[in-house]
Amino acid sequence: MYLDDAPHSWKSRLEETISLSFTNGKSLTEFFLDGSYHLRTDLEANQEDALIAAFDEARLALLAFVHMAFRRSCALLAPRWLYRGVKAETRARTESTVSNVSEIVKEILQDVRHGGGASLDKYCMKFDRVPHQQLQERDIEQCLGQCTKTQLEEDIKYAQGNIRKFAELQREALKDLEVETRPGVVLGHKHIPIQNVGCYVPGGKFPLIASAHMSVLTAKVAGCDRVVACTAPMPGGEPGRLPHITIAAMHLAGADEIYLMGGAQAIAAMAYGTESIKPVDFIAGPGNAFVAEAKKQVFGQVGIDLLAGPTETLLLCDDSVDAEITTADLLGQAEHGYNSPVILVTTSEKLAKETLARVQEELKILPTKETAEVSWRDYGEVIVVDSDEEMLEVAEEIAGEHVQVMHRDWGFFGKNLRNYGALFLGVETNVCYGDKAIGTNHTLPTQTAGRYTGGLWVGKFIKTHTYQHVSQEASVEIGEYCSRLSGYENFAGHKEQADVRLRRWKPGYDTKYYTGAQNQTLSRPSSA
Repeated sequence: MYLDDAPHSWKSRLEETISLSFTNGKSLTEFFLDGSYHLRTDLEANQEDALIAAFDEARLALLAFVHMAFRRSCALLAPRWLYRGVKAETRARTESTVSNVSEIVKEILQDVRHGGGASLDKYCMKFDRVPHQQLQERDIEQCLGQCTKTQLEEDIKYAQGNIRKFAELQREALKDLEVETRPGVVLGHKHIPIQNVGCYVPGGKFPLIASAHMSVLTAKVAGCDRVVACTAPMPGGEPGRLPHITIAAMHLAGADEIYLMGGAQAIAAMAYGTESIKPVDFIAGPGNAFVAEAKKQVFGQVGIDLLAGPTETLLLCDDSVDAEITTADLLGQAEHGYNSPVILVTTSEKLAKETLARVQEELKILPTKETAEVSWRDYGEVIVVDSDEEMLEVAEEIAGEHVQVMHRDWGFFGKNLRNYGALFLGVETNVCYGDKAIGTNHTLPTQTAGRYTGGLWVGKFIKTHTYQHVSQEASVEIGEYCSRLSGYENFAGHKEQADVRLRRWKPGYDTKYYTGAQNQTLSRPSSA
């Protein structure tokens, strides 16, 4: 163990910290360290048991202190939590926070798959209080009529206009490709919209009207032929009440079919179909733990956009922002549910402490305190770091769904962050803008999935397929390589696919399977 790289002040501190003395007048550090601050290995064999015990205790203290000193001298101190919710360590979980959700969902999926509409209605009655319903034109007109002019012609139109414009620009960026890579070899790819798409729009206490724009409208911009949209009826009150604004948004976004049904049973109906619902090829949209688990289990039968867990927010801040804004941005996402991680990482301890105090005050008056307070208690975090570089490192590890950067040099984080769902750069913007109206999509990766995928966008509704065409001359060139390469792998059938073309178009070529003067790679397998 070496202390040579530690500052001299730390060596003095070490002397003061373990300054016990022995009868010979030597301190512990003098006794156990030589002049170069190396641990001595020449302890006298006749020391008493008390001295050995003291050595062991001092050695542990010394090692811990040296480790801390080295980290401090190299500016490698770990982040400091001023606040950490009681369940915050599980924020990166990939399993559901609901017990036995997998088994419950599996039973629902299998029941609907084999029982069709009757089984679908059994679960719709159980959870939604009414059987599923395909909305007709009169139902949609009724919902449109219940909306105000502001809701339809201003708010929904504004949000869908922004989302449509950005999706169209993204679609234009996806270019088909055709290129001659070698003489006579033409390769290409085509972007082809998925034909049948299902869009799940969450309902319940917080009906996510914006999810209709994000999924249905984006799918239509992608060029999908048939877009099915579904949402649950309104909770409470008269059973079967239509969430009129959500349905209006679905219709205006271009949904071809709209169904009143929610939960895992709705995912099952779209994935497997029923007597009256044609199955889809792809399902998109967020939902609760049961919906997310259902999407996970039907993957393979259909494609899915991603597995979206509880909403997450990460704020990266210096002292250029104040606690009023950080508090609003934390609690604005904590209200989503009872398990939404909300995290502040800052280089300002003053901001951290002021935010902690302000959150407690705001929770006293927040109308959605019931959910926000639980999320803050269980999954809230306030972390203080020493530098922007350390803040970047912490953010990369968290890989949050929504990352707000309120910092003088937000461009540094925009340039260097790699793992996240969506970035909100500068104090002027925030997650709510992205959630509702600005134009980017709000269905984003959670639970560190930003390490390997982005969020929902127009490209998720499009398949990229390759194609090829070659001339006879190019077929001969490529065929010779493929014949040998297939032979190395003992694939006689593959080799013959090349050889049959070489026999036709290369003069003198005579190889088939294991025979022929030009056979180079395959030998007839032993009959033993």
